[in-house]
Amino acid sequence: MKLIQSIIVQHGRSSLVRLIGVRNFSAAATPEQYDRRNYAINLAEYNTVFSSLTSQRKAFLLRDAYNDMLLDGIQPSRESFHSLIIGSMKGARLQDAFYFRDQMKAMGLVPDVALYNFLISLCGKCGNSEPAIRILEEMKINNVKLNGQTFICLLNTCASSGRIDQVKGIVRDMTAAGLALNKYCYAGLITAHKNKKPVTDETIAKIIELVEQSKGARSSVESSSTSAENRMNNISEEELYNIPTSDFVNRGGFLFKPLTVYHVALHACSDLKNKQAMETILEMLKKDGKDRDGYITMQAVRCYMNCGDFDAGVKAFEDHISSKMPAIELYVTLIEGAMIGHTPQGMQLATETLEKMNARNFFLNSKMGSELLFAASGEKTGGYATANYIWDLMQARQVYVNLPAVEAYHKGLKDREIPADDPRLMLVARTLDNLRSERERNPPRGGYIFLC
Repeated sequence: MKLIQSIIVQHGRSSLVRLIGVRNFSAAATPEQYDRRNYAINLAEYNTVFSSLTSQRKAFLLRDAYNDMLLDGIQPSRESFHSLIIGSMKGARLQDAFYFRDQMKAMGLVPDVALYNFLISLCGKCGNSEPAIRILEEMKINNVKLNGQTFICLLNTCASSGRIDQVKGIVRDMTAAGLALNKYCYAGLITAHKNKKPVTDETIAKIIELVEQSKGARSSVESSSTSAENRMNNISEEELYNIPTSDFVNRGGFLFKPLTVYHVALHACSDLKNKQAMETILEMLKKDGKDRDGYITMQAVRCYMNCGDFDAGVKAFEDHISSKMPAIELYVTLIEGAMIGHTPQGMQLATETLEKMNARNFFLNSKMGSELLFAASGEKTGGYATANYIWDLMQARQVYVNLPAVEAYHKGLKDREIPADDPRLMLVARTLDNLRSERERNPPRGGYIFLC
């Protein structure tokens, strides 16, 4: 509970923090004092805590809150376990999710099809398809009927490991069950071919073929109570099936959801660093009478930059922002790509793009800024201008920079001939000491051996 207590100290007792306040088990406390000091006292309040921790992206605290619930003598409900497993899925905490599954079963509650779908999805998110196959067997043993979403979760989870044979087997099972392939199935097939090793010319040809075959595919397999529950818990189909666009589904001006197959195919081309295939798919998009959305442009820029074609990457970027609303993700993609290899030309392009981004009043959040600073800190020669500029942008707005990024930036500064009393170096060293002290006070919870 030390980590929960530290959140109280840092953020005060507003909103969620009021719910996860300091626990106190002093025998001398009066009932009134006990109520004030503890953040939940009944089932409804604990369920609210679980949902709040998930919404605040603090899934790592769910086990602590659950253990407090048991210490208080409160019996978890089926709703409790739904919240706990959904939170673990969103936080990519595989061991925690299976721990809650086991706890649920020990209390005589059999998981329903929705919970099993969440567990299968989580396996895909963590790139571990083996437990998902065992979950399928468990569902059969418990006579839990598979639905359309179960098949698609399995397909995309196996695809994350490049298991083509299993993916094809799932497609056959879907066909036998009378289910037609939808766009998320084709997305999974593309991902499976991308992840299969080794990558060959046949891989690229198959991805292009699947894009062509997907035309006319339906958006969803079924409309059911499971889908309704997912919407209620703010779980999109893209998130459930681990589609690369899952972080952008609520960005209507940036992402056009009907183009899911194109999104996944172009993401695959970027990962495979194949700009010829990417350009072929873009031409198919044009022939279909579809415009590029922000995500498609982002993948085109990313692919060009991964292939070292900076001029084409910049042109794709500038063509988009000249006619459509720009997005910070486009700037970040161009900056990240420019820093690949830390060439003088690339680092100069990265700095210039940062300046243009800042001039347009786009500001880096903690995640974006930390990732860019970490990448820029790998520059071994040159003036370190890009890393310094990113650091200054973050400091000007007092945006949190994570420990790995500060460590990398500090090392890069130390490797240069900078006086020990340089103000920048001293500030970075002080920030690093503070982050390390915080890590020592609140170490991350250790992992668990996963046996499913």
